[in-house]
Amino acid sequence: MMKIAIINGPNLNLLGTREPGIYGDKSFEAFYEQLKPLFPGVEFSYFQSNVEGELVNELQRVGFEYAGVVINPAAYTHTSVAIGDAIAAITAPVIEVHISNVHAREEFRKISHVSAKAKGTICGLGMKGYELAVHWLVANAGGVFSYA
Repeated sequence: MMKIAIINGPNLNLLGTREPGIYGDKSFEAFYEQLKPLFPGVEFSYFQSNVEGELVNELQRVGFEYAGVVINPAAYTHTSVAIGDAIAAITAPVIEVHISNVHAREEFRKISHVSAKAKGTICGLGMKGYELAVHWLVANAGGVFSYA
């Protein structure tokens, strides 16, 4: 079974209540429970932290044994060289996801210390971006893979 980690950064534990006009009104946990059955051949792990070092530790923990990582580093995208370095150091391909279109927001959000280290970036498609990232990992990170 293919293992894929989903890692969320700061304030994403507040999805569903935090700025619903930007981030929607569904909690990540509710979305995650809908996501898992779409990929019966995938064993998911989910980790969320508001602490930068914990995100680095989780990347290092899964980054050499999992087939892929989907990460939304949230605000750390724009400030964390450490998260970018951790992504560069691991062997698992990483897809960066942002719920909002960070390029259409404040200027500081256009800077990413993660994008250049990630295999790809999906932004502005809401939580659907996580699903698309998993689709890519299933098709590309684990070789030939069957959904059944």
